[in-house]
Amino acid sequence: MEWASGTEATVQVKKVLTYGGIAFVAYYLFARPADAADAVRGAFDTVVNAADSLAQFVNNLS
Repeated sequence: MEWASGTEATVQVKKVLTYGGIAFVAYYLFARPADAADAVRGAFDTVVNAADSLAQFVNNLS
């Protein structure tokens, strides 16, 4: 059995982590949909708050 080169091994690890992440998200959505919705809502609120803070910063520059 030949060992994969460093680049090929990195690509394989990324694939495994990506598929593992997708599997975890799918499991979380089906096992705890209310908690998953709260997590998405929290992430969305964080993005909105960051955008608002950035807008306030840009407005205060002028």
